[in-house]
Amino acid sequence: MGKIVEIEGVNKIYGSNKVVRDLNLTVDEGEFLTLLGSSGCGKTTTLRMIAGFEEPTTGTITVEGEKVEDKEPYERNVNTVFQSYALFPHMTIFDNIAYGLKMKKVPKAEIKERVLKMMELVQLNGFEKRYPSQLSGGQKQRVAIARALINRPKVLLLDEPLGALDLKLRKQMQLELKRLQKKLNITFIYVTHDQEEALTMSDRIAVMHDGVIDQLATPTEIYEHPTTKFVATFIGETNIYDGCITSINDGVATITLENGAVSVSCPSDFKLLEYATISVRPEKMKFSKEKVEGFELVAQVKDYVYVGSVLKCIVVLPNGNELKIERLAGQDLPEIGSKCYPYWNVEDAVLIHNESYYIFEALNNIQLA
Repeated sequence: MGKIVEIEGVNKIYGSNKVVRDLNLTVDEGEFLTLLGSSGCGKTTTLRMIAGFEEPTTGTITVEGEKVEDKEPYERNVNTVFQSYALFPHMTIFDNIAYGLKMKKVPKAEIKERVLKMMELVQLNGFEKRYPSQLSGGQKQRVAIARALINRPKVLLLDEPLGALDLKLRKQMQLELKRLQKKLNITFIYVTHDQEEALTMSDRIAVMHDGVIDQLATPTEIYEHPTTKFVATFIGETNIYDGCITSINDGVATITLENGAVSVSCPSDFKLLEYATISVRPEKMKFSKEKVEGFELVAQVKDYVYVGSVLKCIVVLPNGNELKIERLAGQDLPEIGSKCYPYWNVEDAVLIHNESYYIFEALNNIQLA
């Protein structure tokens, strides 16, 4: 499987605002890659640069080995689907989907065959004579996707295409898009701020923050093993603890926190007396009525939140910090107002280098140089 999109050393600067910084990214042919991040992180700007709607301030972007800036947007083998659908209101669904083929002067018989086949693929059979105003939001989005796919692009760019849909329809369309992508084996580069959407659909996720990629990995890797505090807190719920590594024995570190010491599995690149962050997902948290060896946390049960089949227990530490412990409804949990001792299996917690560690290392390297 070859590389179809390559981004090398790309910066995008507006005045004094660096929207994208030193970006390096390769996308494989047939891959579903998601650019995930909050508003202003640079994900849509990156997508627009790949599409050719924006030019990088510095750096290069190639699609199929050719530099993006060497071609006009309409000459590239790349199509874009927007959140707004951008359908022609005066045209039938058939004509909306056929528009790109007509511009390329494809023979009428071939246009009809390809449009009807594409409508079947997006499950819009029998809708060819309708107009956009006669369709639901989900149907309009399918038309927009069909119109983009009918040109047989090597890369399809999708800029928050499901953002305007309601929750139930959005979840349905997520599965539809993934099905289409696998069936057609087209490279999808998808922009969203919805973490669940990214986890559901992607082969890989690039989590962006302040114009850089904080982590690029599979959905499982990003959820189970976040490499930065931002990724840990942005993807799903987690409990965060900041403290100092006060001992390391047989791959297990003791981290001294404000509320007491805890234990966590320690990778080899962490050092004694380093300031580090621990991330523990609510479903990995445990509690005991008695102290557990290696853990000194003591908390009071504050409340329960019922979320369908899941019950979230909220406990408060002496300094006022809240922790979440997640259990299936019906499982035993401590009573509200009672005291409990939170803990976890050492391998279920993720140890993350704190930002202060990177600053210290950089300063240390400067001094050594």
